[in-house]
Amino acid sequence: MVEISRIFDPLSAWWEKPATQRCAAATLVGSFLLALTAIELSRRGLLPPFLSGRIPTSHYQAINIAFTLVMGMEVVSLIFTLPCSVSRALGKQFEILALIFVRNSFKELSLLPEPIALTTDQVEVLWRILADGGGALAIFALLGCYSHLLLKSQDTLPPGPVRDRFVAAKKGVALAILIVFAGMAFYGVWFLVSGRGLFPFFPNFYTVLIFSDILLVLIAQYYLPEFRGVFRNSGYALATLLIRLSLAAPPFYNVLIGVASALFAVSLTWVYNRFYTLQPVPPER
Repeated sequence: MVEISRIFDPLSAWWEKPATQRCAAATLVGSFLLALTAIELSRRGLLPPFLSGRIPTSHYQAINIAFTLVMGMEVVSLIFTLPCSVSRALGKQFEILALIFVRNSFKELSLLPEPIALTTDQVEVLWRILADGGGALAIFALLGCYSHLLLKSQDTLPPGPVRDRFVAAKKGVALAILIVFAGMAFYGVWFLVSGRGLFPFFPNFYTVLIFSDILLVLIAQYYLPEFRGVFRNSGYALATLLIRLSLAAPPFYNVLIGVASALFAVSLTWVYNRFYTLQPVPPER
């Protein structure tokens, strides 16, 4: 376990450094501008033949690329949050879900002409934009409630050697997920370069998160066999499952399931605080 911490902790510290975050932000800006330039060149037929068929011709796709990179950064932050708290990690997942809904709204723009216009035949596009945007706003509001409730939650495991071993075990799981994330990212790039389109990265990654959450529940059962802790962690794993289902659901239903998952997490945390928190000690979460 000590060896895992020696690998995980420097990676986490490097990611959280302000310099790293500034570099990532600069990469986002550069990628967005590069995508706009490549799309414009594609529209004018100035790209080599092997690229012209693989570069989209809608400028709106540059927004999709930018939001995809933003969500990728949030996923990395989520992975490094896992050892701190399962509840905080779930909050990160809701942040990513809200960004996915925002991205979906912008993706709908690709169905509209340039310059942007809306005809009576395209009203369905408007409804999908409003649904995804409204869903993102609802999750954003529920996430605020959820974060406020976490401040009142009590740690299920007191500080000590047992808790240290539990955190080290979660770091091992997080490190494995980081490796899977990197592998899926490289596969997604290869999938795109080979001309096979976009790899459904986030739905597949959330499937991985479902199994990782179940593994964390089982690990928690070993270190903390109390019913309240096991039930809470299992409930958070169920919320992750609902998030995954929302990503696979058709338009409108995806928003309903996503908002329902956030409501479930808020309700679970409120019930836990109300009936199972014995001392009002705000832990570091």
